[in-house]
Amino acid sequence: MKIRFIVPLSFLVLLQGVSSSNVFSRTFNELHDDPGPQTASLVWVPTKWIDQRLDHFDDDETRTWQMRYLANDEFYEKGGPMFIYVGGEWAISPGAITSGHHYDMAKEHKGYLFYTEHRYYGQSKPVSDLSPENMKYLHVRQALADLAHFIRIMKATIPGMSESKVFLSGGSYSATMVTWFKKLYPELANGAWASSAPLLAKRDFVEYKEVTGESIRLMGGENCYERIQKGIMELESMLSNNRSTDMKGLFNICDNFDETNEMDVWTLFSQISDIFAGIVQNHNNNTIQKTCNKIMEADDDLGGLMNFLKPYFKSKNCTEITYKDMVESYNYTSFDKGMYRQWFYQTCNEYGWYQTSGSKNQPFGTLFPVKLYSQLCYDEFGEKFTEEYIENQIKGTNEFFGALNPEVENVYMTHGQLDPWRAMGVQEEGQATIIPLRAHCKDFGSISDKDTPELKASKDRLAELVREWLK
Repeated sequence: MKIRFIVPLSFLVLLQGVSSSNVFSRTFNELHDDPGPQTASLVWVPTKWIDQRLDHFDDDETRTWQMRYLANDEFYEKGGPMFIYVGGEWAISPGAITSGHHYDMAKEHKGYLFYTEHRYYGQSKPVSDLSPENMKYLHVRQALADLAHFIRIMKATIPGMSESKVFLSGGSYSATMVTWFKKLYPELANGAWASSAPLLAKRDFVEYKEVTGESIRLMGGENCYERIQKGIMELESMLSNNRSTDMKGLFNICDNFDETNEMDVWTLFSQISDIFAGIVQNHNNNTIQKTCNKIMEADDDLGGLMNFLKPYFKSKNCTEITYKDMVESYNYTSFDKGMYRQWFYQTCNEYGWYQTSGSKNQPFGTLFPVKLYSQLCYDEFGEKFTEEYIENQIKGTNEFFGALNPEVENVYMTHGQLDPWRAMGVQEEGQATIIPLRAHCKDFGSISDKDTPELKASKDRLAELVREWLK
């Protein structure tokens, strides 16, 4: 008998602490963590490895590397389907294949559960380091080819799996991946669930902060939205009216911050806006409302804004938040340093998705334009990463995969109404399900009495489709 012991991971995250990391890595981790169920289980989920080609598209390149994956066969019976949860820009962990709706459907169908790790993330290291010359093998087409090879090898080597059907699940970027996998390799997957999939690549992704603001207004109220907007405007006014010393004091910013350097200013305001993005994107159990309550406790707009923001800028001495600090933060070559360099490279080389202040219809000010991110691409990865080059790469992605018209079958797409990423996804009725008052990838849990009627209906509909696809 297999004994399962579930431990919520929320308190474990708190134990990790953030004081030793910089503001840039903390913000990245808030926005790019594994979106699947975050529970730990004592059911044994072995870590396994599979050989992958370094370059699937160059016959002269013969080097290989080892891709990590997790496997759970507790329900598997010979001939049962493969249930693959696809990893994105994060390190894989057992939660997604030991709990949640994907797991429950595998149990119903006596399926074999897998969790594949994306090349260059976690422990899946195709190259020795992350120097610019080694980044060229980091590309979604290579990652999709990794997944195709994985499916073929599992079918060829696991007893009773040669004719098994395949179901894929993914969240956020990996939802994009499962959609595109169905486009490139339709014969290898019978169906897929894409939760919060951005499909339109775009350099100046102004809609992200628009939806972030809309979600704050919807859940936290008009007064909270306006207080954030006015508080940000006051910070901008402090810079333009020779009160930069006061502003730096509010955030405990180090003396190397140059208020006359637009890149430093843009860096600060981009991080402020991304803190709010993390609140909205990860909204759960009244996160936005609690944030707004904190903001509204003060007597004035700036005081309310700082009530919320100050804890994010706590540092032993002072907060290092210049543009140079950001460049140095991303300029590591060791895999042990993090995963944000890898993801930023993909945005420079494939997607854009820079969440800027280019729209007036958002409350986070005007001081984080797209030029900030384009310049960071150039400074991190070399002189070929000009604005023109980035735009051409984005155009190539959209032309190759079809943008908002990927022309795929048997893909169930879901979005949370509050999720800023839905702006880059398919949202038309009949093509995607928009779940009211839900945020980014917040539909992966098991069907529960706590589900709203709309959330339960979406999960029920997916289960019905999976039965059709796997029969």
